[in-house]
Amino acid sequence: MWYTIPMNIEPALYLIPVTLGETDVERVLPSYNHDIIVGIKHFIVENIRSARRFLKKVEKSIDIDELTFYELNRHTDRKFIGEYLQALGQKKPVGVISEAGCPAIADPGSDVVAIAQSRGYRVVPLVGPSSIILSVMASGFNGQSFAFNGYLPADVPGRVKALKKLENKVYNEGQTQSFIETPYRNAKMIETILSSLRPQTKLCIAAGITCQEEYIHTKTVAQWKKEKLPELGKIPCIFVLGK
Repeated sequence: MWYTIPMNIEPALYLIPVTLGETDVERVLPSYNHDIIVGIKHFIVENIRSARRFLKKVEKSIDIDELTFYELNRHTDRKFIGEYLQALGQKKPVGVISEAGCPAIADPGSDVVAIAQSRGYRVVPLVGPSSIILSVMASGFNGQSFAFNGYLPADVPGRVKALKKLENKVYNEGQTQSFIETPYRNAKMIETILSSLRPQTKLCIAAGITCQEEYIHTKTVAQWKKEKLPELGKIPCIFVLGK
């Protein structure tokens, strides 16, 4: 259960992590985040509807109608992003909320953070779950040097070429490689990985991280081929390659 500490919220751009699924906020977010959130009236969000739902999940008593939302996603005209920080220029705190996980990590929120930094505003990243970091932690792979590569090409030849390039980095540079796929194509991605990479290359499949359906397993390509593959459905998943 959340507890509230009376506090004055300093003017800053607060990067507010969101749960990765239907996980209870108390399980993955510290109470400090709650105390920051309830003190903010201006939010830059990837999706207004889901942001409102998240805020109500954090604190039921929040009056959504008192809040101002600015939408920042792939459809937003980058020329106007700087205007979203007007409240910060007036010494009022502003929060950034993505769809899931940590803002500005594989997320358009990085654009507004760059503007805040260039203007000398204070930027405060709050603690919360990142599927990218958590998957590397649980993979058993090199955590000293790793890279997140976002989405790989959708066409099969391009995807195979990209996978082999990532595999070469694993062996030549010792660098752990991770990437994601649109959830409904998870099964196809696994199939392509197993048919394209070396038998000894290790693959970690990390799905539904921090959620009830969490599935995180690491095996070699050869071992995965002998196993019954997980039925991931539309569960968000991170794929991690290592040795």
